[in-house]
Amino acid sequence: MDQPDIIAAIATPPGKGGVGIIRISGKNLTSLAENILGEHPKPRYAQLSRFLDVHGEAIDHGIALYFPAPNSYTGEDVLELQGHGGPTIMNLLLNRCLACGARMAQPGEFTLRAFLNQKLDLVQAESVADIIEASTSQAARCAVRSLQGRFSTTIDELTRLLIELRMLIEATLDFPEEEIDVLHTEMVKNKLDAIYAQLNSVLASAHQGKLLQEGIKTVLVGEPNVGKSSLLNQLAEDDVAIVTEIPGTTRDSIQKSITLAGVPVHIIDTAGLRETTDIVEQKGIERTHAAIRDADILIHLVDLSGDSRTQDDISLYAYSNDKPQIIVFNKIDLVDRAPKIDKWENAVDVYLSAKTGAGVELLREQILHAAGWQVAQSGEGLFTARQRHLEALENSQLHLNTAMAYRDNESEWVLLAEELRLAQDALSSITGRFTADDLLGEIFSHFCIGK
Repeated sequence: MDQPDIIAAIATPPGKGGVGIIRISGKNLTSLAENILGEHPKPRYAQLSRFLDVHGEAIDHGIALYFPAPNSYTGEDVLELQGHGGPTIMNLLLNRCLACGARMAQPGEFTLRAFLNQKLDLVQAESVADIIEASTSQAARCAVRSLQGRFSTTIDELTRLLIELRMLIEATLDFPEEEIDVLHTEMVKNKLDAIYAQLNSVLASAHQGKLLQEGIKTVLVGEPNVGKSSLLNQLAEDDVAIVTEIPGTTRDSIQKSITLAGVPVHIIDTAGLRETTDIVEQKGIERTHAAIRDADILIHLVDLSGDSRTQDDISLYAYSNDKPQIIVFNKIDLVDRAPKIDKWENAVDVYLSAKTGAGVELLREQILHAAGWQVAQSGEGLFTARQRHLEALENSQLHLNTAMAYRDNESEWVLLAEELRLAQDALSSITGRFTADDLLGEIFSHFCIGK
């Protein structure tokens, strides 16, 4: 699917550097290349060239790389000009490309063209952005696996199994005069069970991949002076937040990103919750409630030395009943208690000292556990995933759940076939087999310009 126009962009980060790259893509770049280079470039060859202005004077010297269609990243003709990485030189060279008939590329437009020209599927295209944005080495490796097609292959295999089952059922529906024997009915049941089990396995892996791609947003909440800032400093192993004995020292949210077992964890220290007439502190408390609403995990701190409140006295569930919650009983060093963990039905208690660090490692483990991270699934088979992937997998799972209700009654196999079709459509949306234009626009708009 060749695009009619030529796009160009600076493909290296803003600022000064040893090398800067201009990337150009479009249908038939011969004329543009000859205007800038003074000659037609040799395909797939690193050619030392002068980059010329309209008067034939050199703008810069550098390397030209030309990739004729369809053997290029976008599937179109692609020309890369690698010059000196100064912003002035890069802008002069980009303006020269625009004067030769190119236009400025939109964010993600090069990868969008690669998708439209079937060089990548949608999961692979998204993984390009995930590689660039990866905040840990494990996230980067998993994004590379997605780019190599691991996730896509898994989805394609599930789709193939659904298609086979649909063919079996719809063939039966097309020939109602043929008797449905027991073996045939059992085959349908077994195939559906196998697909359902495989989908659940993929969904579990996708949950892990989403944690790697997006990280875990963890919010520290509690009354003033219970040790939230001290705990943030312990988890970050750095003096991120100011710690004093004066209540209300933290008046705004402070965020620090750390890595636990290769998983990004975004820890937010919030203003202490209390009644106050201080306008600035009130604003901080408003931001605390906003952070609570957006959190993946809530960590509620209680000063174990300050009063005799117990688990039943804590109003944590007033914050949110639908988020994983960890209750931290802090300052065990002041009451001569040892670090420990108590597990409850909907929460877990961790006893620690944010001052000495005793028990903090227990909290690190519980953060990963509360988020659903499973070390056993963090190996070579993991791939990055996004929220839309999870939603599509869960939608497919919902249709398979409904299909299960129809499988034992041959008279309802028309409904069974329809649920399988809907499950297949949900899976296909992951790789882009059936994708609306507005979804494409949303996905690629988050890419950086030049990619």
